[in-house]
Amino acid sequence: MIDIKLIREERDLVKENIKKKFQDEKLPLVDEVYELDIKYRDTKSKADELRNKRNSLSNNIGSLMREGKKEEAEKIKSEVSNINEEIKNLEVEEEKLASEIKKRMMVIPNIIDKSVPIGKDDTENVEIEKFGEPVVPDYEIPYHADIINALDGLDKEAAGRTSGEGFYFLKGDIARLHSSLLAYARDFMISKGFTYFIPPFMIRSDVVTGVMSFKEMEDMMYKIEGEDLYLIGTSEHSMMGRFIGQMVNEEDLPLTLTSYSPCFRKEGGSHGLEERGLYRVHQFEKQEMVVLCKMEDGFNWYDKMWHYTVEFFRSLDIPVRALECCSGDLADLKVKSCDVEAWSPRQKKYFEVGSCSILGDAQTRRLGIRYKSEEGTKYLCSLNNTVVATPRGLIALIENNYQEDGSVNIPKVLQPYMGGQEKIFIK
Repeated sequence: MIDIKLIREERDLVKENIKKKFQDEKLPLVDEVYELDIKYRDTKSKADELRNKRNSLSNNIGSLMREGKKEEAEKIKSEVSNINEEIKNLEVEEEKLASEIKKRMMVIPNIIDKSVPIGKDDTENVEIEKFGEPVVPDYEIPYHADIINALDGLDKEAAGRTSGEGFYFLKGDIARLHSSLLAYARDFMISKGFTYFIPPFMIRSDVVTGVMSFKEMEDMMYKIEGEDLYLIGTSEHSMMGRFIGQMVNEEDLPLTLTSYSPCFRKEGGSHGLEERGLYRVHQFEKQEMVVLCKMEDGFNWYDKMWHYTVEFFRSLDIPVRALECCSGDLADLKVKSCDVEAWSPRQKKYFEVGSCSILGDAQTRRLGIRYKSEEGTKYLCSLNNTVVATPRGLIALIENNYQEDGSVNIPKVLQPYMGGQEKIFIK
């Protein structure tokens, strides 16, 4: 949520930002908020004036009573009573106007950074850099689900019976490799100085609306029927919620946190062959990184964070590239974002395995997360980034380590987590 001062003072900037995100249907909201805010401030000013008048009159009642001027005192009491009624009506109007303003402010997108490329959707994202040499072996690499099946590591049929489409059983060495990847990601981030967390996997609605746009919420979140609880789509949600309404100590900044969780997402729709296996599922696991810092340090952390993901995948000998997300591909709360994509030797192209975002004060303003500085109270800057999400990370690992005999090499950094095992063989 942007600062309402931008609506008051720089409406054209806010409108231009909406146009850059190709959301012209939201343009009327800016003028609506502007007009509502004028009414809100006028109503609040009238209420404040009446409160001052009431206080002044109330102070006179005691003096008049002591002087025996009971009739005058009673008149003032009556006037105070009328003022109280007026204040009550104004407070109701004030609350109504504040609600209408917030409802609109919650869907006006955050101001994107000047460096963000302008484009309608992810087809117009811009490559930043490639890391590692993409290799296509001279033998065929099967579809990832077929490789895992041959290694006796996948049972989607049974998952269909227990849970339906979009779920899976992993088993044996593949399940262990999956867990090893996450354990290594945890230790990788701890080695970077991040504090490890396992957060709650359900959160309340006030946290949900604080960390994401309504569209994201509708498209992603599973609601627990009959309770004010949602299954998290990423541990970032819980980690940000941890600080809701808190005043963070300036000396503790930056807060660098890494968190593990299962993630639950609706992931609506079917998208053909690539989603037949483990690309698009309703449940997966992820190691996340979250940073809360001063606004002026935000972009420094942004660059560090996405480079950590690159470093993580390169330590597994997986070629990756970073893509700058264009304006139309940015969720409404984001200031800037980039995707990290892993090389698929089977598809002979890259696919997304992580995303890094800086959100400025969009989340912290909604959640009331602040710190005190010499200049006064300020909102913090929030950032989040995927270390690894799996099964997607597992797919990249398997494809890039698949051997002609059907076996899969285990990268050296993962072997200690696999009991020293170097390969997974066809059963």
